[in-house]
Amino acid sequence: MTVDELLAELRTRAQPGRLVEHRRVAAGNATALGVSVPDIRALAKLAGRDHLLAQQLWDTGIHEARQLAAMVDVPPLVTEAQMEAWVADFDSWDLCDGVCNLFERTPFAWPKAYEWAERDEEFVKRAAFVLVAYVAVHDKQADDQLFLDYLPVIRRHSNDPRNFVKKAVNWALRQVGKRNDRLRAAAIECAREIRADGTPSGRWIAADALRELERR
Repeated sequence: MTVDELLAELRTRAQPGRLVEHRRVAAGNATALGVSVPDIRALAKLAGRDHLLAQQLWDTGIHEARQLAAMVDVPPLVTEAQMEAWVADFDSWDLCDGVCNLFERTPFAWPKAYEWAERDEEFVKRAAFVLVAYVAVHDKQADDQLFLDYLPVIRRHSNDPRNFVKKAVNWALRQVGKRNDRLRAAAIECAREIRADGTPSGRWIAADALRELERR
């Protein structure tokens, strides 16, 4: 399918009433059409994997077209330059999370998790911790040490009060802790240290993580 055909399909499937829900959960942006994620996934299956098409979809600037771009792109063909260009365009948590589902399957996931954690832009910083959360869930072969080395980064940035950052920090911490008993113990220790640091966002992150990790 061409980019024009896919845009036409997106517009056909648009439900403007969904934009109210988007606003309620702070998803989407001014370009959003109101297309459901299942409908976007269905179009991704029709389109198949196509790196060039993904770039063309991204360049439209339309929210759902960019979500679709992340679904049709080919992870081995994603470059570091592309990741930097796309992350600079992140303007909502749902776009950030959807694209990170692509980025976590590239060789650049861990380097970007470190680099982007130090960036100030809210959704760039969120992307760092979403990458770690996704890798923790999906990469069953990843060495424990990768996650142990990242726990100090999680602690250092647990003081960020911005909603979409602190939620991603919490998500990463919980997913690391759920991989196995060794990482669970390390994540619990990290959460307790975050709680002792005493920042408002840190106390929330620690309480939520400990509630989940300590009940096992």
